Parts: sequence; C-alpha cells; structure tokens
Amino acid sequence: MFKKILIANRGEIAVRVIKTCKRMGIKTVAVYSEADADSLAVEMADERVFLGGSLPAQSYLDMDKIIAAAKETGAEAIHPGFGFLSENAKFPEALKKEGIAWIGPNPHAISAMGDKLESKKLAAEAGVSTVPGFKGEIVDDQQAVEVAGDIGYPVMIKASAGGGGKGMRIAYDEKEVREGFKAARNEARSSFGDERILIEKFVEKPRHIEIQVLGDKHGNVIHLNERECSVQRRNQKVLEEAPSPFLDKKTREKMGEQAVALAKAVDYDSAGTVEFIVDPKKNFYFLEMNTRLQVEHPVTELTHGLDLVEQMIRVAAGEKLTLAQSDVKIEGWAVEARLYAEDPYRGFLPSIGRLTRYVEPTEGPSGPGTLRIDSGVREGDEISMFYDPMIAKVIGQGATREKAIDALSEALDRLHVAGLQSNAPFLSAVLDEPDFRKGAIHTGYIAEHFPDGFTGTAPKESQWRAFVAAASLVHTVFVERAARIPGRITPAPQASRPHVWTVLIDGQQFPVEITVDQGLEGGFAATVWMPGLSADSLSLETAWQPGDALMEMRLGKDTVSISVEDRTEGYRLRHRGFAATARVYSPRIAELVARLPEREEADTAKLVMSPMPGLIVSVDVEAGREVKAGEALLTVEAMKMENVLRAEIDGTVKSVSVKAGDSVAADELLVEFE
Repeated sequence: MFKKILIANRGEIAVRVIKTCKRMGIKTVAVYSEADADSLAVEMADERVFLGGSLPAQSYLDMDKIIAAAKETGAEAIHPGFGFLSENAKFPEALKKEGIAWIGPNPHAISAMGDKLESKKLAAEAGVSTVPGFKGEIVDDQQAVEVAGDIGYPVMIKASAGGGGKGMRIAYDEKEVREGFKAARNEARSSFGDERILIEKFVEKPRHIEIQVLGDKHGNVIHLNERECSVQRRNQKVLEEAPSPFLDKKTREKMGEQAVALAKAVDYDSAGTVEFIVDPKKNFYFLEMNTRLQVEHPVTELTHGLDLVEQMIRVAAGEKLTLAQSDVKIEGWAVEARLYAEDPYRGFLPSIGRLTRYVEPTEGPSGPGTLRIDSGVREGDEISMFYDPMIAKVIGQGATREKAIDALSEALDRLHVAGLQSNAPFLSAVLDEPDFRKGAIHTGYIAEHFPDGFTGTAPKESQWRAFVAAASLVHTVFVERAARIPGRITPAPQASRPHVWTVLIDGQQFPVEITVDQGLEGGFAATVWMPGLSADSLSLETAWQPGDALMEMRLGKDTVSISVEDRTEGYRLRHRGFAATARVYSPRIAELVARLPEREEADTAKLVMSPMPGLIVSVDVEAGREVKAGEALLTVEAMKMENVLRAEIDGTVKSVSVKAGDSVAADELLVEFE
C-alpha cells in the first residue's frame, strides 16, 4: 500500500480524499494555487506545495508542476479528484514515465470514453443502447443547422470533450442552434482546450440516471447500482439520489449489465460512471462515461456501505476487488444537495466573496435520518471567481426516500451562510415540492416548476406563525435588555410582563401578545398569542441568544429552525424557500407606518450592470446601434461558465464601457441606453 499520496485538486474533493487517506494511515500532500493558500485542504494535509497563480492553467492544470511536487515530496501516487486533470489521459501517461502511480483508470479508457464521438461508437459495439445523432464532428454553425434539421428538433449540442454540464446547449430551432453552437464551442475551448462539437437527438422529459462501476487491474468489474441526477439547472446537477425512485429491478439490472459491458470493453480499472438518459417508458440510452470519481459519489457510498476513494486507492495499488456482483445490495436511501455560492433570486448568478459566517449542522443523526457534509471551506474563507462556486455537499440518509429527504431538509434549515448568497433557499424549495416528493422528476423539472426563475415560495400557515413568534420574541428580548441599561428613561421591565406588538411582514399586519420567561437556562421560554394565526396561546421554547444566526424553537407542537438576521429596518427571517423581513412595532406605530407611501424603485432599465465579477468574453454592440429587447449585448464569464447579458428594452446604445478581455466587478456599468 502507498505511504504517501498527492492530491492534484482543491476544495471539498481534496478534503474528501485526505479524510480517507488519514483513516487508511496514508500521508498526504496538498498542492495549492495563490487563491487557495489558506484553504482547509492545505491545512489538513501533512505536506503542501505551492503551484502558482490563481488561474487553473497556472496551477492545477500544470502537469509539470504537479509532477515536480510529487517528486519533491516523495509521493508515490496521485489522486486527481474530479475536474482539472482527472480525465486527461496525458497526465497518467506522464506519471508512468516518472514511476508515479495514478489513482484512476488506465489512459486508454480515459481517451476512449473522454471523446464523446469515440465513446458512442464503442458503446454501440459493446451492445449499449445509444442516442440517435450525427456520427462525426460538427465544423461550423451552418453544418450544425443542417444536422439538427436532419435529426429533428429538439437537439443537444455538446462538447466532445465535455463534462459537468459545460459546453452543452439544448436547441429547439435554427436560431438556438446557431447561438448554442457558438457558446458551446467557446466553453469547450476554454474549459477543455478542445472545441469539437457533436449533435444528437434530445429526448424530451428524460431522466438522467447513471450507473456506478468499479473495476480492478485483474479484469474484475462490478456495478454499484444507480444514482438519479435528473434535477438539473442548465445541465448542472442540483440534487442527486440513490437509488432512483423510477427504476424497477429489471431495468436496473439491464442498465447495470450494459455499464459493466462497456467498462470491460475498455479494460476499466477504477471507479467510474456510465451515464444514461431514460425516457418515460424506461427506454434508456447511453449518454457518456465519466472516467473519474463523480461529485455525487456520496449517495452511492451511503447506500452501499463503501468508501469509493478507498476502493480507488486499493485498486491503484494492485489489489483485487473484494466484492462480487452478488455481494452488492442497496440499503436505505440517500439524497445529496449541492450547496453553491450563487444567488437564486438573481437568476442563480455566481455570488463571489468571503464567508463571514458559515455554520454547518453537526454530522450524524438528523431528524428521521442521518446527515453527512462534504465541504472544503470554513468560516472566513473566500469563494473565488477562478473556480467552481461549490460550498459543500449536504447529504441526507434514511431508511426510506421520505426520511432521507426530511433529514436533508432539516439539515439545510440549520445551515447558515453569510457574506455571500447561497442556493440553500432554492434547494429547500425543491425538496418541499409535491412532485419531487412523489419522484415525478426529469431533467427539465426546474424549468417546468420555476418557469420565471426563483422568487421564493409562498408561506404556509405554520411558517407565518413561526415568523411572527420568532420576530416578536427577538424584539421583546432586545427591548427588555435595552431597558436594563443604567440611565435610560425607559423603565426596567417587570418579570413576565406581557408585551403587545404588531408584526409587519410583506404588507400584512399580525397582532401578537407575548410573555417572555427569563428563567429557561441557556435560552428563553415564552407564551405567544397570535389572533388570526392561532386560536389559543402557544408555548415557545428556544436556546437562541442575541447574536445567534439560527433560532431552533419549539412552537406548540411544531419544531422549526429559522435563520435570523438583525437589520436596521427589521429582522430578516428565512425558513426553507420563504424569506421575509419582519418589523415589530407597538400597535399605534404600526398603524402610522401602514399609512406611509411606498418608496418608488429607481428606473435602471437603461443601464446594463454586471451581475457578477467576471471576465468580458465578447461585446456584441457598439454606441449608436439600435437593439431589440432580448438581443445579446455581451458575454461575461465567471466560474468557468459563460453568461449572455441581453437588452431588457428596445433602444439605442448610448455607450459601451468595456471591451473583450476586461475584468469587471459586480454591479459595474457595462452598457447604457439613450
């Protein structure tokens, strides 16, 4: 077995590999860029080597620097994680020349499966069902239009060397094919250094279901059943689960057999994933094979009692698999949510900055199940524009799908992120959706259920009660504490004196009477009466203290966790997909506030601001040009994704403040209309 392993990656996957190595008694080496100098992975590793600048090409994509780091530290093997060099066959070939072991599949398998054109041919030869499409490379947008017309709309345009949703577009007409071809090729070039594009039939309302395979260097290959990854946004996975709520035993076995057949056809000898799209009638078609560890691997680990990183290490060291296919059993359910630094209320734009507050719920028992968190950050760390914006993977496990979802939902309730935006409210909203709960999902689920984007969810009556109770408690505690300050005119409160307030939330007024008992050790107990929301008074108990970002309370028979932020204009509260600002007044002041006129919003329709920090890829307009609403103005790249900014109104361009290649900050003026 190896004594020292270098991890050629960063963030949560580097931390994930280090944890397994520590458990196995293997020393670790972390490599890092300028942006990651103070990262958690660097802190956890036994040794660390600086690679260079923050750009991936200057650090994590530089093979020579990584090989030099391995030789310098005496690392016997390299684990690539996922992304970066994990699917570049030239890297393991270079390692072999240097006598360094590669913890991943052989270069032949990587090359064969990494090329989507070649992999489809091999899959068909191995007896795997494949999607109808053009067998060859698309050279320009005109050919793309012709091929799409022959196949029939809709079509999928994607990079031959792609992965992770990058370089992929769905097109429903000629215009979308031309735009999609250009964008997909640009992303492919910048992300993979390979601009080849292919086009195939897009199966409508498909499910994205993948089979985990595991092989060794002795010809043994097994599959570890499936993961369902159908809940996606812009071809990026959002929620994953194992097993799939859709597959039956017969389809599962058939998909598993085909995945193993394909793996054997390329002598696969590590952990990998064969991805399929599955139509509503359970017909399935080969999509691609990822020759690396997947981001969503924890759900497979939790439902099979395996450590896939350990299996990869043991296989790379020459050990045989200790599992036969007959030994593989599914136990329970697991659901994973990808927590990203992005603003769901602003079209999921990347939210870059420092985590001024970051509090994870404790791993282990969580409501009806258990919780696992794979994270590569701590409070105070910065989410950089140079890399993927993932903060953590939050995984709920339970004996049933319902219990796994509930465990995950409760974990997201107890998670606190401040300093930047996260997609936690959106994740919670999806988990609460009736169709998701029923397992009625497909790859267009988010677009179908949130056609106008995410603006939050409508509150349930239980959430109204919880918000009003929480706001009135917080306000009462602050008022009573202020009254105790020496020299204040306000008299000191009497023990258990009832307070009468009016709570304003989203234009609605809620009368409330609350009596707070200071006697609860380490928290507060209160009695709350909310006419209109509850016929009777409710007991309230919480360990919350001023300054805490989370209020976990028992209100009557309900237990709920609410994010609490004290702001100048009130208290910002959030529970799952519902967020609102609550203002608490005396009844008379509330009456006067209600008479105040609404503040008018500034008209910014003539200004195009950068929604995020990033790099200007292209500028499509110039001063004096007339444009129509919806027309592309410029393209901004952030976190390896291209974002096209379009005109909101018809008009004439007055000025353009940037050019291709410029770096821009969030809210920086880019284009102004006359």
